[in-house]
Amino acid sequence: MIFAVWTFLTALCTFAITAVLGKFLIPFLHKLNFGQTILEIGPSWHKEKQGTPTMGGIMFIVGIALVTTVSVLLYNIFGVQAVTVYQSDPTRCAVFVFTGLALALGHSAIGFIDDYIKVVKKRNLGLTALQKLVLQFAVTIAYLAGLGFLGYGGTTVIPFVGTVDLGWLYYPIAAIVIVGVVNAVNLTDGIDGLDGSLTFFASLFFMLIANLVGFMGVSFMSAAVAGGCLGFLVWNFHPAKVFMGDTGSLFLGGIVCALAFAVDMPILLLPLGIVYLCEMFSVMLQVSYFKLTHGKRLFKMSPIHHHFEMCGWSEVKIVSVFSFVTVIFGVAAFLLVYFGV
Repeated sequence: MIFAVWTFLTALCTFAITAVLGKFLIPFLHKLNFGQTILEIGPSWHKEKQGTPTMGGIMFIVGIALVTTVSVLLYNIFGVQAVTVYQSDPTRCAVFVFTGLALALGHSAIGFIDDYIKVVKKRNLGLTALQKLVLQFAVTIAYLAGLGFLGYGGTTVIPFVGTVDLGWLYYPIAAIVIVGVVNAVNLTDGIDGLDGSLTFFASLFFMLIANLVGFMGVSFMSAAVAGGCLGFLVWNFHPAKVFMGDTGSLFLGGIVCALAFAVDMPILLLPLGIVYLCEMFSVMLQVSYFKLTHGKRLFKMSPIHHHFEMCGWSEVKIVSVFSFVTVIFGVAAFLLVYFGV
């Protein structure tokens, strides 16, 4: 019972901090003229969103980082001695929580630079793709090097298979997976409430799975992410009063990866990140098909949420359906861990 209450309070505090910060941050962003520039290549009706404040992800970044830090530190100081249920090594949990926060904050810093260039320097495309990739791999390599230095990494758990030792291959594979997922989450941030909703549900299932395998510190971080996303949706659900920007979406990409690695099952990014991955692959398929057919398109527009928009779906319907898909695959992921680990 103590852990259920602790987890709930972690989520509630993060929700409250995030939601309240929005009350002050949004007018501040308006005052600074940090408005989103809507590109011509997007759906034409998105033009009405021109000028909506961006970089609003700062509100949930502050909430998640602050509450996670306090919650996990208090747990390690006081909670461990009060444990009456089975749990895994609390030191390991703390290591993965704080290195995971560093990973997410590092990617968020890249997003902040990108947003700053767009809204302040008035360069619509921000950082170049190559610049982003170099910085993202630098942050990711630093994260993996930190884990290796602290004695973690090299192995991963696969449900129904067990612990797999990948040796040195673990690190390049992990780096590619992290950078890929971070960019997939970034691509998903294209309509009101989508990224926040998907990450809310993904983090809920990571919370259940972390609790199931005894990683209580990770469960608290997952709860904080869920609370932060819900607090942000107060301001970002359609019609959005603020966008998270790359500052927020790259943070969410980093934190989702951090949760997967913290429970020692990066493979869970496949079911829990199914929509993110579909968004990314829809872009890759669209570009490849366009080049191979000299101008033909596989989808009406990519990422795929724009395809459904062009088919007449409302933003609320897309968010609802995509969230439902995440829940279905989340249940499958939980069952895989429950029966296979």
